[in-house]
Amino acid sequence: MRSARAVRSLRREAVAGWAAVRHAPRRTVAAEALGCLLTAALGLIPLLLVRPDRPVLAVLEALYTVLLVPLRRYRPVLAMLGTGPLLVGPNVWVLAVVPLIVLPAARRIAPPRRAWHAVWAACAVTLVLTLAASPFRPGAWAREPAENGVSAVLLVLLPAFAGILLGRRRPLVSLLRERNAYLEQARSLTAAAARLEERTRIAGEMHDLLGHRLSLISVHAGALELAAARQAPPLAGQAELLRTTAGTAMEELRDILGLLRREDTAVPVPEPEGDRGTHEDITALVAESRRAGVTVELDWTLPGTAEPSPRTRQSVHRVVREGLTNVLKHASGAPTRVEVRGGSGRVEVSVTNEAPRPGHHQGTGSRSGLAGLEERIALLGGSFTAGPLRDGGFRLAAVLPYRPHAITPAVPPPAAKPASATGPSSAMNGLVGGAPGALRGGGTPPAGTRPPLSDEVLTWPRVLGAGCAATLVILPTVTFLIVLLTIAALR
Repeated sequence: MRSARAVRSLRREAVAGWAAVRHAPRRTVAAEALGCLLTAALGLIPLLLVRPDRPVLAVLEALYTVLLVPLRRYRPVLAMLGTGPLLVGPNVWVLAVVPLIVLPAARRIAPPRRAWHAVWAACAVTLVLTLAASPFRPGAWAREPAENGVSAVLLVLLPAFAGILLGRRRPLVSLLRERNAYLEQARSLTAAAARLEERTRIAGEMHDLLGHRLSLISVHAGALELAAARQAPPLAGQAELLRTTAGTAMEELRDILGLLRREDTAVPVPEPEGDRGTHEDITALVAESRRAGVTVELDWTLPGTAEPSPRTRQSVHRVVREGLTNVLKHASGAPTRVEVRGGSGRVEVSVTNEAPRPGHHQGTGSRSGLAGLEERIALLGGSFTAGPLRDGGFRLAAVLPYRPHAITPAVPPPAAKPASATGPSSAMNGLVGGAPGALRGGGTPPAGTRPPLSDEVLTWPRVLGAGCAATLVILPTVTFLIVLLTIAALR
């Protein structure tokens, strides 16, 4: 009955082992096969040069060691227990493989208490086999227990201690990386929430201040247009221009407020309107400036077959509008020339005005419009220049590509799994409030993330100390093996 159970158990182990080999990565299988071949070579080839006292048992021990090499990965406890007979066998060359079996096996056994139990059990197996073999060897009662005891300490205990340290360091490093990703995600979400809140506040201020003023201007301009149509017909056109300009400004303000209230990654920025930057659009801008009292000439030599992108046409519109606005503010009445040319995949646009009339009061400006325009054109890969001329005039020019490169966002999305997949508000629970407990395991973590562990297990001294201690533990083992193998070779 027991033999049948043993056969069934062995069959299950064989089936499980074959399944593990089939599902393992090819790189792992190749590495294990290479390790088995090197172990067999290390245990068998020296036997041809230095003949042992019991050659058959030495060969069987080498083959037994080969079986322990893959077993350390899938059955680490059995591999740890199986190293006991290697310390008392006649093949001294396989002792070099014992630390390479014990260290990975101890690293894979969890918790550490279970690993230490397996280590002590392997040492007990070594002691029992040593005492059992001592009566058959004359004079081995005192010598062999001492030698095997030293071998157990240096080849089993110290590598097992190093393996346990490395096994504890691996999850610590993994948890440290997870904590770093968690904090980076929290920082990105906090910055995004603060950015959206500030943009919403700016949008509200602009709506309350500029929207109210533009609405008043539009209402008064409508009343002025009606009054001018009855009392001063020549001024009706100017009043109509004032009213339509105020209405256009109100529509553009609403578009800007809509963009400010949108989240960066939630809603894509719409493309500019298709009629911006066309010949009709620029002609309309020039006509408005003429009605305002500016002498403007338009030189449009852009080929009809040219198809600039919507962003390029939007920038052309902005350059011309900014140039004509500056002429109205600082050089009203000065002759002005608007040029739009194309060729070689680029669009050249310029607004040049002559010196203002003597006695004309020039308005003061902060050059913020020019700075914003320069930044916009730089993002599209173009060039922008603006400055006074020698004759007292002013020139504003830009060179734009037909197909500008894509604009990269200023803040990249977080690399970790986005918690905003369930909504920005739910993802920011416990993170935006500024409570330290939200990042130290207290409170409810955002959806899609794991709660961070205690800071006590995620300290760099512990992580680095585990590796340093493991290195110091392995050095005596390597030294002992070198001395032991040297003595065996000299015999």
